[in-house]
Formats: sequence, C-alpha cells, structure tokens
Amino acid sequence: MLFDTHVHLNADQFVEDREEVIERAKDAGIKYMNVVGFDRKTITLAMEIAEQYENIYASVGWHPVDAIDMTEKDLIWIEELTKHPKVVALGEMGLDYHWDKSPKEIQKQVFRKQIRLAKKLNMPIIIHNREATEDVLEILHDENATEIGGIMHCYSDSVDYVQTILDMNFYISLGGPVTFKNATMPKEVAKIVPLNRLLIETDAPYLAPHPNRGKRNEPAYVSLVAQKIAELRGISFEEVSKRTTENACEFFQIKSF
Repeated sequence: MLFDTHVHLNADQFVEDREEVIERAKDAGIKYMNVVGFDRKTITLAMEIAEQYENIYASVGWHPVDAIDMTEKDLIWIEELTKHPKVVALGEMGLDYHWDKSPKEIQKQVFRKQIRLAKKLNMPIIIHNREATEDVLEILHDENATEIGGIMHCYSDSVDYVQTILDMNFYISLGGPVTFKNATMPKEVAKIVPLNRLLIETDAPYLAPHPNRGKRNEPAYVSLVAQKIAELRGISFEEVSKRTTENACEFFQIKSF
C-alpha cells in the first residue's frame, strides 16, 4: 500500500484519461493520493477530484511562479476551502528562481502570507523550492513555520540542508529524480533521512522515474520511487511502503489508515 503525497491529477495532461490513470494507480497498490492545486484553475479541479474519490485528498495553495497573479480575494478563498474535510494541507507554496514571471520580492510576500494563514489555521504546508534554498529556509525560520511543519516537496537539494529541515519539523519527500542515473544528491538524501520523516511522491505528470523518464508521469509510478529507496537503503520495498504511508497518513491526519 502506497501514498502518492504530491500529484497533479488536475493537470491538462490528464484530461483525456484521468479515470484510467486513477485505476492504474489502484491496481499498482497506490491507496492514497494528494492532489495539489496551485492556482485558480488547478485548485478548483483538485477539489472536484477529491470530492469524487474516497481516498484522494487535496491541498490548496499558490505557486510561486504565479505569485504575481494572487490577490487578497484568492487568499480568502483558499482559507474558505480549508474548511472542507478533504483538504489536508496548504500548498504548494514557496520560491522559484528558475522562472522569472513573478519578481522575487512578490514571491516572498505571497509565501509569507500563506505561511501566516497556515499558522492561523494550524495546517501543515507543502513547499516548492527551485534554486532558492537559502531564502526558503530563511523565510520559514522568520515566520516560525516549525509550529505547523510541512513537506519539502520533491527534494533534490544537498544533504547539507537535511538536518536543518528536519529540525524545522518538516518531512522530506522524494520523487522520480531519486531514480535518475545522474542524480547523485537525491540518492544520498534517500540514504540518510530517518524513515519516520520520509515521504514519496510522483509530482505527476512531471519527473517520471526511470525507466519512464521523459514520458508522462502518473501516480502508479510512485512504486518505482519506493523500490529505488529500498534498494539504496538496503531494506525491503514493503518496509518503505509501510513507513512512508504511515508517515503520510499521520502528516495529513488521515484517520482511515
């Protein structure tokens, strides 16, 4: 039994065959999924999908790339959505310095606003970080995000930051890159993160794991991530599956596990 903690079933890439993708995931042993919304369109669809399927949940937040588009009205809307029983976290939120659509200062402002909302609601957060690690950690520290904790989604940064992240009450989630032949850092991270703070994800339709790299990713492939982590740690696939699913259910406060 597996939990894909970060998937975008609400992406355009799944419009034609979303039902089949979900069925393939079930057949592959993926019991739970968290669909992440990050703007008006994807948040709305994430909510619809979560309402339609028993073991699919939703997270709602605003992506840093689109930070310039977020209004105070959107923040109020997100707060209202958190009252829904299938909404389990705020995010994804954070900083992304790879793309230049939203200026860095606006990204930081939107990030801080969402952390403050999460603290007000006592909800955990999901962090998107691309080429902005020092600033992400600084803001999390400044805003005392330790109070609510969260997930470092699709972590592919240095092992040097791992202990700092753990000390801030965060989980580390690994995805497809841990299976890439030339991706050294995720493999090293997979070896050292305590099993009780480890999560797995696909980030589908992006970052498909080997041997599907370059193709559309889907939640069924999260088993490949678990298999690789088991291999790297020298433990069984069953142990990785069990522990990461328990961790996710605890993090998202899903009582059905």
